[in-house]
Amino acid sequence: MSEAQKIIGACVRALREQKRLSQEALAVKAGISYQYLSGVETGKENFSIQVLESLARSLDLPLRALVVTAYDVSVSSLPPRLEAQYFRPQTPLPEGLSISHIEAAANLTQSIIHRINRNMILEIDQTLQSLIQGNNFSGLISNIFTNAINACSPYKHNHDQRYPDLIYKLFKSELAIELEVKTTINIGKGGESHNGHGGWHIIACYNFIGNGDIKFVHIMLAELNGHQHAEPDWRYVGSKVNFDTGSQRTETYVTTLTGTTKLRDGSVYLDTSKVNFVRWRQARRDRMPPWSIFAKNNY
Repeated sequence: MSEAQKIIGACVRALREQKRLSQEALAVKAGISYQYLSGVETGKENFSIQVLESLARSLDLPLRALVVTAYDVSVSSLPPRLEAQYFRPQTPLPEGLSISHIEAAANLTQSIIHRINRNMILEIDQTLQSLIQGNNFSGLISNIFTNAINACSPYKHNHDQRYPDLIYKLFKSELAIELEVKTTINIGKGGESHNGHGGWHIIACYNFIGNGDIKFVHIMLAELNGHQHAEPDWRYVGSKVNFDTGSQRTETYVTTLTGTTKLRDGSVYLDTSKVNFVRWRQARRDRMPPWSIFAKNNY
């Protein structure tokens, strides 16, 4: 057996176990026998690029990310991944977007930050977070997450300076579903926008973990009313000055409590080991939807 077979095989096994997949389940997804997969994981079986591509796809990773991950310093330095038990399949999603798309995009985002941090620690003994101001860091994560959704789902980039971030063109139609993307370290926080437009919004909240990497612990989606709507989900808060830095932010809208509740109701991923939502405030124009995290027996 070659050294590459052992390194990549061990990584496939670690990723499979991290996703709580049996050899039989991964083999079925990849279109190979579990006996052959066992040989790949132990480094005893050779594999083609086609087999490796199939395994990477079945593990929700681009092939390049799988190979890069395999050649990390050790398997224990794998990037964090979302945990399947915290997804909420009852949550409505915009047409064309699935839980598997969100999971793949979030994991890809976490993996990118992990690889950046790994290289920075090796070179300058500092993490990315330590060099970037909080708001700018969240903006960077938003851009990476947007790119990851573009790579992992049918939602594609619209324009780098124009609302919305992503669009999904409906089949045989000129119409498109719009999706605006934001990330924040403020768990459970509502939306913040420079325009307060309506449409679908996804907000991903993350924690920092010990090595400077990030892990998403709460992901919310909702279709919000724009600030010019008769019943808006946004309120204008103007342009704030950061008294620590002296810088002035651009025009800003934030969600009303009603808009924030819509987002919280639409929690598609909620790590209840990290997030205590019981005391979050609520306000609705209509009845509580059955998929809400606040609905009886949902938790």
